[in-house]
Amino acid sequence: MYIPPANAVSDAGAIAAHLKAHPFAMLVSAGPGGLVATHLPTVYKGDGTGGTVECHFARANAHWKELPAAGEVLLIYSGIDAYITPGWYPSKAETHKAVPTWNYTVVHAYGRAEVVEDRAWLHQHVTEITSENERTTEVPWAVTDAPSSYIEVMLRGIVGVRITLTRLEAKQKLSQNRDVRDMTGVAHGLERRGSGDDARMAGVIAELAAAKARSG
Repeated sequence: MYIPPANAVSDAGAIAAHLKAHPFAMLVSAGPGGLVATHLPTVYKGDGTGGTVECHFARANAHWKELPAAGEVLLIYSGIDAYITPGWYPSKAETHKAVPTWNYTVVHAYGRAEVVEDRAWLHQHVTEITSENERTTEVPWAVTDAPSSYIEVMLRGIVGVRITLTRLEAKQKLSQNRDVRDMTGVAHGLERRGSGDDARMAGVIAELAAAKARSG
């Protein structure tokens, strides 16, 4: 991934937080038929410097069969993103030297995959991924809420995959190349627009602008 120095994220804690806050990933591998991608929920276990990712495929999805021989695979964890109009830059009115761009956060996780078909592992995995994602639900659903016979049928329809990570790349493109005035203008513009990830991104950019102002 192309990462200019200003956009690189090296803080392991921030990387781990991203992987846990945005667990829905795209897994990409190269096989006999070329590139293949599957979108799937994951569980990250690590500290942001490595670790493992656990996930599962529908048994009917032939992609999982290619993974053991695929060598390195790539998981793409997209975060927040937003279109940025140059009209939000105060400097635009002065110089007109500005163009539109797109801000975003993303982590690329690379590793080697192994297939797991052990029934006990699969049961633990679906229990864990369910508990993690039901945390904010008003009345959380648990695997034990369904009949055990039904869960057994569902487990036969999936295949587990565990990926041992070999490297992590993280990028935050959040207007860091602009001066404090323009970054503040972007934050205010996002707040006013208020769609999609605008509010969350506005808060992050405002914090970055404040830090840049303090550093001089």
